[in-house]
Amino acid sequence: MPGSQEETSVAGFSFPLQPIQIHVPDELLSDLRIRLKHTRWPLAAGNDDWYYGVGRAYLEELVDYWLNTYDWRQAESAINHYEHYRVDVEGVPVHFMRKPGVGPKPIPLILTHGWPWTFWHWSKVIDPLADPGAFGGDPAEAFDVIVPSLPGFGFSTPLPNNPDMNFWKVADLWHTLMTTILGYKKYAAGGCDVGALVTGQLGHKYADELHAIHIGSALKLSFFNGDRGWDLSGGQPIPENIPEHIRTGIISYDRRFASHLAVHVLDSTTLAYGLSDSPVGMLAWILERWAKWSDNDGNIEKVFSKDDLLTHAMIFWVNNAIETSMRMYANANRYPWTPAHERQPIIEAPTGITFVGYENPPGVSTENRVQHFLSSDRASWYNHVNINVHERGGHFIPWEIPYGWIDDLRRTFRHFR
Repeated sequence: MPGSQEETSVAGFSFPLQPIQIHVPDELLSDLRIRLKHTRWPLAAGNDDWYYGVGRAYLEELVDYWLNTYDWRQAESAINHYEHYRVDVEGVPVHFMRKPGVGPKPIPLILTHGWPWTFWHWSKVIDPLADPGAFGGDPAEAFDVIVPSLPGFGFSTPLPNNPDMNFWKVADLWHTLMTTILGYKKYAAGGCDVGALVTGQLGHKYADELHAIHIGSALKLSFFNGDRGWDLSGGQPIPENIPEHIRTGIISYDRRFASHLAVHVLDSTTLAYGLSDSPVGMLAWILERWAKWSDNDGNIEKVFSKDDLLTHAMIFWVNNAIETSMRMYANANRYPWTPAHERQPIIEAPTGITFVGYENPPGVSTENRVQHFLSSDRASWYNHVNINVHERGGHFIPWEIPYGWIDDLRRTFRHFR
């Protein structure tokens, strides 16, 4: 049971908790089928090109697959191939998945996902990171891999007494989890999207207790601060007299994130009344992000199969996690980040960064991406020791280019073990 003080010994390390099994009750699955069967569809006229959002034809195809082909129990079995735990961290329910390290001296590594991610988005990198020798790597680079669900996401639910949860509060919980509950004296951290902000905060506040960190994107921790935290442009108009291809790129980039940021920061609970009641509505809202943010050449199933899409959606649905997950954005703005110290760089832990071509800023090529970052006001925030960029890959880096992420992360930690 969660919180048990019985110990299991793995590779010479006594882990202080007993694992649990992930099991969704049959009643929840039956209720889901009823809701799917009784979906009331909008007309969605004139939207074959997805101009107005998710196209009905593909969504209907996916829902039909959900009803008649998809097998949650099969997905659940794959998930339970790993160890799972559920603990109380300072009053917050936290689920995490673990793969013990296989090597002479594995170091603990906590990986933090984003939105609309789940802990399962790390599933392609866990085994090679934990047991590199089984994948042609060096066993000396093994990690004891810890993959939590963010509070209010997945099986880290319900979250009724913590409506103010945000990324920098999560960092405090993760540090307590790793040092006080699990007993690691020093650990490593990695993350993308919201998880990169959590990881950056760890590198800011707890640098002395970290080997290093590795992240995607490398935003400022103050990214959501201010009166217009929901607007990528900060209210600034598009500059005049810029090349047309850059202007087009700015508009395309803004369109990709505008509704997502605005709704999640300003009206997440309003939207959640619909998404918490309708699995199709929830799937459509998340699907839009998976389709628009991944590097898929216009075909989402090049990155996510139908089974993949639905397994991630199920992790949101069965835990009624959509509202508490979306609120992470609003709380990053409502409860602004403030520094724990005034030293420079702000994030003192040695930092590795992975960039991907699909998320290049408008007018910036993959070839120039690293130099663009180094010339920006973000670079001085980080004690960066390893920066790499990949031509392919979108927002879901460890899912889309798992071995690129693994190689980058290993390179970061090679000199900080």
